[in-house]
Amino acid sequence: MSVLDKQAIVARPGYSRWLIPPAALAVHLSIGQVYAFSVFKTSLVATFDTSLTAIGWVFSLAIVMLGLSAAVLGTWVERSGPRKAMLASAVCWGVGFVVGSLGISSGQLWLLYLGYGVIGGIGLGIGYISPVSTLIKWFPDRPGLATGMAIMGFGGGALIASPLSNRLLAAYDPGFVATEPGAVASGSALAQTFLTLGVVYTALMLVGAALVRVPPGHGSDETAEHSPGSNGALVRASAAIRTPQFWLLWVVLFCNVTAGIGILEQAAPMIQDFFRDGGTSTVTAAAAGGFVGVLSLANMLGRFVWSSLSDHIGRRNTYVMYLGVGLVLYLLLALFGSVSTVVFVALAVVIISYYGGGFATIPAYLKDLFGTLEVGAIHGRLLTAWAAAGVAGPLIVNGILDSVGEPGNLVAADYRPALLTMVGVLAVGFVANLLVRPVAETHFDHDAHAANEDRIATRQEATR
Repeated sequence: MSVLDKQAIVARPGYSRWLIPPAALAVHLSIGQVYAFSVFKTSLVATFDTSLTAIGWVFSLAIVMLGLSAAVLGTWVERSGPRKAMLASAVCWGVGFVVGSLGISSGQLWLLYLGYGVIGGIGLGIGYISPVSTLIKWFPDRPGLATGMAIMGFGGGALIASPLSNRLLAAYDPGFVATEPGAVASGSALAQTFLTLGVVYTALMLVGAALVRVPPGHGSDETAEHSPGSNGALVRASAAIRTPQFWLLWVVLFCNVTAGIGILEQAAPMIQDFFRDGGTSTVTAAAAGGFVGVLSLANMLGRFVWSSLSDHIGRRNTYVMYLGVGLVLYLLLALFGSVSTVVFVALAVVIISYYGGGFATIPAYLKDLFGTLEVGAIHGRLLTAWAAAGVAGPLIVNGILDSVGEPGNLVAADYRPALLTMVGVLAVGFVANLLVRPVAETHFDHDAHAANEDRIATRQEATR
């Protein structure tokens, strides 16, 4: 038996389940760096002498590979256990940075695509789902709180990565001053920063892999005691994707992410454009950068606060709030967002907190519907919605903005068609959420259900 196997990481008596969230956070804070990729964009454009779009594809590739790898490798992660999956994620994420660094230092953009985009993206997908089902098994009574704690780290990763990256760039290139408009770091500084981040994040993720444990009784799939869904459901991933509930949740996640990522991707120029008068914005570049930081904080806190709330008001009602109230907030932003910066920031903060909350609440929603039998694998397949939304959201917003003007000359009214489109997108998700019903028994794994009942009865008999 390897130290990476599930059997080797079964918690011993006295092990506190509260050690699992820090292990999950170590992984999610590391891979959450992807949200800070924009820190490198200007310098990468200068280094490769290419366009913003060409560099933007590095981020898009990483998000697409996140969704695809989570979907393809979800079952492997579920069966191999969290430690092996976290190790694989750490290796991919670290190697991704190293290969990306080689690409920057040699001037080969395709190596940056391959490293950070493809290999790193695979690490993102494995790392994102690796602690989720373990947390749900440790906290079957409060799955929303548990997944919120971990996935909060992914939203907050940029809060650490952004200043850390700027400090590293300045250390390797003394001429780089991040606060100066249009500051550009040298290719050498970029390459060294990528290399350093790869080492640091790999080490942090390995700490998470060393800490993680599975609950007693979960060392083997054959002996594990599972928590059924709300109607007694225990459904395997292969059966789950044939249910209407899975695809309704896919639409719900896709719509929530599409709307949120459309704002996140455009956040800094958006607040400047909303308050542009006579070609000059009253919002400085530094203030716009601060706004992005505030949104990152809202994204992180929304994952914890709203997901925890879902344990009390129910998952369906929570998504009614995300999508229904979110729809109204988008409408208010489109019509009244330019009234004042306070109104604009307040509306955007709540919208992005719902965006983050949607990510953190979806694993608990899946647990409610399908049980914990293969909830990690089902979650992985559902994340293809994220990959699709990561392309659709920016395409919708950028496509509409490109059709009405040029960057630097846009005003609040130019954003109205894009924001009203997002109102329609959220309305679709709102209806899909209302259509979700308990899974029909025809999709249950009846053998797993009977075996689980026997294990529960045996345990209860032994404790009398």
